[in-house]
Amino acid sequence: IFVILYHPLYNPHLLNKQIYPSLFRTLPNDRVQAEAIVKLLRHFGWTWIGIIASDDDNGETQSRELKRMAALYGICIEFSLTAVVGINKQRVNIIENNRKILQRSTAVIVVVCGSVPFHSLHKDENEAGIMDNKTFILPANFHAFSEYVPDKYQGSLAFTRSPIRIPHLQKYLETVSVSSRPNDLLLQEIKTSVFQCLSSNSEMNDKYSYRFLLQNCSRDELLSDLCPQHIYNTHVFGTTYHVYKAVYAMAHSLHEMQLYESFRNLGKTSTFKHKLKVPRSRCSEDCPPGYRRVSQESIHICCFGCVPCSDGEISNRTGSCEKCPDDKWPNKRKDHCIYKSSEYLSFQSDPMALVLSVIPVLFSIVASIILCIFILFRDTPIVKANNRNLSFLLLVSTMLSFLCVFLFLGRPVDITCMLRQTSFGIIFSVAVSSLLAKTIMVCIAFKATKPGNTWRKWLGVTIPNSVVFVCSFIMIIICVTWLSVSPPFQEMNFHSYPEKIIIQCNEGSVIAFYTVLGYMGFLAAVSFIVAFLARKLPDSFNEAKYITFSMLVFCNVWVTFIPAYMSVMGKNTVIVEVFAILASSAGILCCIFFPKCYIILLRPQLNSKRNLLKVTS
Repeated sequence: IFVILYHPLYNPHLLNKQIYPSLFRTLPNDRVQAEAIVKLLRHFGWTWIGIIASDDDNGETQSRELKRMAALYGICIEFSLTAVVGINKQRVNIIENNRKILQRSTAVIVVVCGSVPFHSLHKDENEAGIMDNKTFILPANFHAFSEYVPDKYQGSLAFTRSPIRIPHLQKYLETVSVSSRPNDLLLQEIKTSVFQCLSSNSEMNDKYSYRFLLQNCSRDELLSDLCPQHIYNTHVFGTTYHVYKAVYAMAHSLHEMQLYESFRNLGKTSTFKHKLKVPRSRCSEDCPPGYRRVSQESIHICCFGCVPCSDGEISNRTGSCEKCPDDKWPNKRKDHCIYKSSEYLSFQSDPMALVLSVIPVLFSIVASIILCIFILFRDTPIVKANNRNLSFLLLVSTMLSFLCVFLFLGRPVDITCMLRQTSFGIIFSVAVSSLLAKTIMVCIAFKATKPGNTWRKWLGVTIPNSVVFVCSFIMIIICVTWLSVSPPFQEMNFHSYPEKIIIQCNEGSVIAFYTVLGYMGFLAAVSFIVAFLARKLPDSFNEAKYITFSMLVFCNVWVTFIPAYMSVMGKNTVIVEVFAILASSAGILCCIFFPKCYIILLRPQLNSKRNLLKVTS
């Protein structure tokens, strides 16, 4: 059974269980240390680094494992150098090449792999300045094979093993000497290799003479007298403690043939204090909010440019843009999505909604007042002329057309969307068919005035009632079919305006909607033509000329409405439609009933059959 207690130059080939089936290692492999270094780099956001590895298996293995882990987490390697030990022409050339690479490099963070002595990074102290702006990350085994860290390299980060005190070790080292243990070959080698003292063993002197200038040392010197404080102090003997722990663990395992207790390798990251500011080491700085990364002509993914995100997109932590959901929109910084504002004709926030709600109320009051006047003066000639029942029906339908405006105001819901178009379509068909019936009755009355004419039998309520019923019933059939096949419904429009949601009514069937408008236009056109032809017929207070003017206003409003309706979006569509309803209803009310109210209230002497015939003649 082979047990590796501690050796920083651990050969990775020893992991091959087919060749070394009985190998037991007490220290973590290089993968654990590489993972710890990568976590440190990610914590500080260091994605642009360099690597300096020792020219041995240990440095090569650590460097390879670090590169593999760095690639997994998007950390880019700007350069990877090899530091050689020894004084020869090859070393000088390598140092010169490394120096040029270091001078051109922009990476501030340099990770050391393996055992790299600081003096191997430059030919002399004058060239050490090229690394003054570098921050080194040192592996856990760095101190075992490197001299004390020079001041100019402090400010770097070092992975160390926990400096846990070993019981009685401090007292033992203060008393042990070579003379007290003359047969201790390990102690002699420590004295020769660490303290550069000549040994009585010539083979040992030959072993280290090529590296050091060995000198005579007293055999009675204590180990504590020869060892510098930073090496001798057992409080920082992290490696020693781990060896101590491994030995005892192995002893217990051999004694009991089973390891009952789990031994943890305690480790932590310590820092040298000179630099107070955390360095930044990136090939490219993170893109600001609202921008995304774009690749440049570089093999490194850490080197990139920044371009603005498209409308409706935000930049996330990975440096790419992602589209906001339909109900959200980027904030000003474009770093997160916020809910879009809703738009509709709101009574609380839109002054236009208040205006459009006051106007129909006022006109409805006017229409109700005129209705009351006509009821009070229902037996007067001017009210009886041209069928007073049609006048009552026209006033009621006009008043309802004003009130149906409220179906278009406020937040739309499914029921209001279904009642909007159908209600005003049916009400307007009743109003326009009443005007058509009035005009037809003017023509019949003129025909009936001739002696012996057969048109006299058509005078009465049958013709006007039939015209109103048939024309209105056709509109009812159209609206019922519309609601049965494809009714209007509430819709969230996310795309007309990028920064807000339009809450609107979808008409369901566009064909049905324009069929309603087309049928109203047909009734209005027929009424206009008939009234225009009958405008000069002699009759008691002939309303044909007033109906002609009211239908002219009606047709102009709705012909203008169609292109205006097609060219606007959102709440402006509702405003255009409400304006068309108010304007056409007001035109009918003013043109038909204001002249009659003028005679009833201000010229009552004219409200007689004899005077009425004179006025209309």
